[in-house]
Amino acid sequence: MKICLIAEGSYPYVTGGVSTWVQTLMTEMHEHEFIIYVINADSKRQGQYVYEFPPNLVEVKEVCLDSYKIEKGKWGKRFNVSDGDFANIASLIGGTASTDWGRVFDLLRSGMFENTIDFLSSKDYLDIVEGLAEETGHPLPFNDLFWTVNSMIQPLLIIVRETIPEADLYHSVSTGYAGIAGVLAKHLHGKPLLLTEHGIYSREREEEIIKADWVKGEFKDLWIRYFYNLSSAIYDAADEVITLFHRNMEIEVEMGCAEEKISIIPNGVEVGQYAALPAVPDDGVIRIGAIVRVVAIKDIKTMIHSFALVEKEIPNAELHIMGSADEEEMYYEECLQLVSSLGVKNIIFTGQVNVKEYVGNMDMIVLTSISEGQPLAILEAMANGKPVVATNVGSCKELLLGKSGDDKPAGIICPVLHYEKIAEALVKLCRNPKMRETMGRNGYERVRRFYRKSVFIERYRTLYQSLGR
Repeated sequence: MKICLIAEGSYPYVTGGVSTWVQTLMTEMHEHEFIIYVINADSKRQGQYVYEFPPNLVEVKEVCLDSYKIEKGKWGKRFNVSDGDFANIASLIGGTASTDWGRVFDLLRSGMFENTIDFLSSKDYLDIVEGLAEETGHPLPFNDLFWTVNSMIQPLLIIVRETIPEADLYHSVSTGYAGIAGVLAKHLHGKPLLLTEHGIYSREREEEIIKADWVKGEFKDLWIRYFYNLSSAIYDAADEVITLFHRNMEIEVEMGCAEEKISIIPNGVEVGQYAALPAVPDDGVIRIGAIVRVVAIKDIKTMIHSFALVEKEIPNAELHIMGSADEEEMYYEECLQLVSSLGVKNIIFTGQVNVKEYVGNMDMIVLTSISEGQPLAILEAMANGKPVVATNVGSCKELLLGKSGDDKPAGIICPVLHYEKIAEALVKLCRNPKMRETMGRNGYERVRRFYRKSVFIERYRTLYQSLGR
C-alpha cells in the first residue's frame, strides 16, 4: 500500500515530537511505501532535512508557503465568479457559514486563474473583501482589512493549487493547512483520509493570535474563526480521526467532530531500549534534564527563571537543555541573554543529542511548555524511571498522575508560566531522593503497561489495513 503522510512545519526539517512520530511510523511499517507531503513556511528550508530517510519513503513533496513571491499578476481583472462561488469564498474567509470545500477547490484550481496572485489581485476578490467589511462593520481602514485577509488566505491558495501525489491512503498529521491538503487529496483522488491530531491545532493558533502583536485587535476574531473553519473541513471529510488522549477527544467533539469517528491511540516507546542506560553519576551533582527544542512554545524562558531560583536553593544543581537551538535562532539568543542577565551559572545547552545517551545521567526531567499533545520527552523519561516536573498542558497530567488523576504519581504538575511553582517542585525533588526513586518507578510501570511502541504501531497497522483495503 502507498500511504501519503501530510505534515506541516515538522518532518523532515526539525527533530522531536511529531517528526519522531512520523519517522517511527515509516520505519516500523516496512511493508508499506510512504510519500511525505510537507508544508513549510520558508523556501530557504527546502531540502534541509535532518532525518535519514527509511528505504520505504519513496517521495518527498515540498510545498513552500512563500512561493507567491515569484508569482506575477495584473491588478483589477474580473473573472466573473458566480454568485454561489462568491458567497462560498466569503463564508470561508469570514467563518460565518459552512463552506463547500469541494466548490472552493474546483474554483481555485480551475483554468480561470493562472496563479494565486491572479485571484488576489482581481476585482472579484476585492468585491468579497468589501462585502466582508460591510457585513462585519470593521472600524479600521479598508486597506488594513484587505491586506489582513490577503495574508490570511494566501497560504491556503498555494496549497489548494498544488499537485497532490497519488496514493492509496492519505494521512494528515494535523488539521490546519495539512488538514486542507488531506481534504483536497480525498476530493481529487477519492481515496480514504485519516487524521491524527497530536495537539489541537486551532486552539494553538488561537493562543498565538491572541498574544500576537502582528494582528491588530479588531482582526483577531477573524483569524481565529478562519483557523477553526480549516479544522472543521477535515473533521467533516476524514474517515477516521485519531487523537492521543481523552481530553483531546472531548475538545474535538466540542468543535464539531463526530464522536463515532474518533479513536484514541497514545504514543509509545520501547521500554527495553531504556533498561540498560547509564546510571546517575555519584558525584554530588543534581542533574535536571530538559528533552526539548529551544523554541518559544516550549517556554524555555520560564524554565530558565525557574532554574535561577533552584540554583539559589540547590547550588550543586545543573540544568541540561537537550535539543536543537537553530529552529528559532532569535529566541535562542534571547534565552542566552536571560541566562546572563539572571547570573545563572549551571545551565548547559547541549544542542541536538541522542537522548538515550543523556537521559540516564539525569536525576529528573522538566518540561515547561505552554502547549503540548502527548510529549515523547515525558514517555522517554518514564521509560528510564525518571520523575518529571511538567506544566499542565496536553496529556502531561494524565501521563504523570494517571487517567483518574489519583494513581501513583510519576511526577509533579505545575501551572503554565508559573516559574515559582515549577522551581518549588524541582527543589522538592532535589532534596528528596526517595521521592525521586518512587516517582520514577511509578512512571516506569505506567509506561510499561499503557504506552508501548509495539502496541501503538500495531494499532496503526490495523487501521491502515482497514481503511486501505
